Amino acid sequence: MKLPAQKWLKHLERHEERVFLALTLVIGALVGLVVVAFIVVTGRLGARMYPPDGAPWRRLVVPVLGALASGYLLYRYFPFARGSGIPQTKAALFAREGRIRLRTVFGKFFCCSVSLASGIALGREGPAVQVGAGIASVLGRRLGLPPERVKALLPIGASAAVAAAFNTPIAGVLFALEEIMGDLHAPVLGSVVLSSATAWMVLHLLLGDEPLFHVPPYELVHGLEFAVYAVLGVVGGLVSVLFVKLLLHLRAWFSRLPVRTRWVQPVAGGLAVGIMGWFVPQSLGIGYQYVGQALNGNMAFRAMALLLVLRILGTTLCYASGNAGGIFGPSLFIGAMMGGTVGSIAHTLFPQYTATAGPYALVGMGAAFAGIIRVPMTSVIMIFEVTRDYSIIVPLMISNLISFFISSRLQPEPIYEALSRQDGIHLPAGETRARHGAIRVIHAMR
Repeated sequence: MKLPAQKWLKHLERHEERVFLALTLVIGALVGLVVVAFIVVTGRLGARMYPPDGAPWRRLVVPVLGALASGYLLYRYFPFARGSGIPQTKAALFAREGRIRLRTVFGKFFCCSVSLASGIALGREGPAVQVGAGIASVLGRRLGLPPERVKALLPIGASAAVAAAFNTPIAGVLFALEEIMGDLHAPVLGSVVLSSATAWMVLHLLLGDEPLFHVPPYELVHGLEFAVYAVLGVVGGLVSVLFVKLLLHLRAWFSRLPVRTRWVQPVAGGLAVGIMGWFVPQSLGIGYQYVGQALNGNMAFRAMALLLVLRILGTTLCYASGNAGGIFGPSLFIGAMMGGTVGSIAHTLFPQYTATAGPYALVGMGAAFAGIIRVPMTSVIMIFEVTRDYSIIVPLMISNLISFFISSRLQPEPIYEALSRQDGIHLPAGETRARHGAIRVIHAMR
């Protein structure tokens, strides 16, 4: 790095492959560290905002104050850090030559930490993807890499972020290729695998080897259960379509409000979550501990049905109003409560032929993820890696496929493409990206 600029560029031309390989390892390690910091900071802030002996009024006031603070910061200083981060990452890859500003990376990290710690009903995994891709973009541009190489670094950073955020290295690779690139045979496959593995190792060194959820062993009670899992896939597809359409409708309504109100719009989501949390504290925050209860069959039918409705309303309002956070985590929460609800009904009607609600909650997570995010392969592998239970894989594939089919039929445009279109950026679907490549998008944008 001490070389003069011209000598460095010549050196880079001669050893570009080696520099790219070394940069892949650096990105994986750095993104892993940042995601670990994201998890720790969010957890500690949340513990301070909601102490064990805290007064009930905190559940109403803290989400409003968190939304107000993050909304002002997003409006005033970090306008590109709103929302999930996945559409922004894809827009940077296909329409902005891989450019994600360092300011956006910092803004995404801090605003999401405040939002999620205050109880906003969004997730940390989508923002982590934008942070990871942003780190890769900044490093690539600072080293003077050509635009095509910088663009190739974005899925590398994204895969490292998913691997560290979910503790799922294989799903991190699949998500980067299936959703971000739209091509499972992308030339950067080797680098994506390497960065994902590096981030995963950093996570294990710092936070240990623990799955995101602990679940009991699964056993198929009777062959008729496959029919129930098929029904669960149908319900998952319908719930996914309801969630996506409601979110897009609310977001379009908020976008028609005067621009000068944009800094205060996130308060609407914070207030809604605060009112829900006042009566039902389990509706606040990411809620993975309650997902764990549903997976182990320790949650009542009415509680799961109520949390399903509240999470759909809370997440759509929080996201549509402009809060910083993603829909990865809420998709898993919605799926667990949906699957647990369907499983409870099935076990009540056919106790001798069906398992308890836990396995259905597990399969419901994958069905909702496949229907909302539209990544069927990633959803199957992610649920397997999250729980480390291979025996559930066949029911999971059945429900995921049905949910994905129904969702794609009733809502042809995937959620991230629809969100980008609302922002005035028209990205092609995955099949089109794989077939035509990014250069046509750039020409169309220009």
